[in-house]
Amino acid sequence: MRHLLSCLLAAAAALAVLSACAPMPAGPAEFSAGRTRVVLPSSAWEDLGSFDETLLALPPPAHVPLQTRAVALRGARNEVLAVMLVQSHQRSDPRDRTLWTASCSQEQGLWVQDAAAGSPVRVDCLRFKRWAHTSDRFMEKAHPGLVRWVNERGAALAQPYSHLNYRYATEGGAYIEVNALVDLRLLKLPAGNTTDYLRAGMPAEAWSQQMARAARVSVGMMDGFLAVPPFPAALPQ
Repeated sequence: MRHLLSCLLAAAAALAVLSACAPMPAGPAEFSAGRTRVVLPSSAWEDLGSFDETLLALPPPAHVPLQTRAVALRGARNEVLAVMLVQSHQRSDPRDRTLWTASCSQEQGLWVQDAAAGSPVRVDCLRFKRWAHTSDRFMEKAHPGLVRWVNERGAALAQPYSHLNYRYATEGGAYIEVNALVDLRLLKLPAGNTTDYLRAGMPAEAWSQQMARAARVSVGMMDGFLAVPPFPAALPQ
């Protein structure tokens, strides 16, 4: 019996390894960003192209080759509801040891999670601002390259929006960063009473954590599978 149990456990472990290595099924819309497969939950997303230029306030080391893919979600009147940029390293082969000095400091008005706790060999930083469109010019100050790029391509959001920034990097040179501008209506559920109103920000935080988890997992996938989670609310009519 003990031998049989050991065999079953070994078989289960082997199956888990094979599942992690096997290519994941495609989604309704799929694009590449370096080695990452960006799989979107809806065919309504459109490709805005890929590029190698740096839009980030804190660029990674120059020896890590990166590629960025931009996608957009439009509404029934062709208005932009969301813009997402995924930047990833381009090779899956082993790389030189990389030290990371980018900070993940707390900032007033931002929801910040630093899972790497300031480690010099790993970055795991989630930053989320629910009211990113406000008059304090947060986006222009914190992400000027992103704002300029969105405006130049006519992809700016007209409605109030949130901003998510997630960066994950390892000592081996793996790197992924996600920037998303999302119409607030996609990140909140209708408030029916006082309790719903007080919990209005929870769906947005839950989605940002799901997005961060998907990006982190994609780095360990053989095919770089990144399953972008659907927004908590339906598309506005």
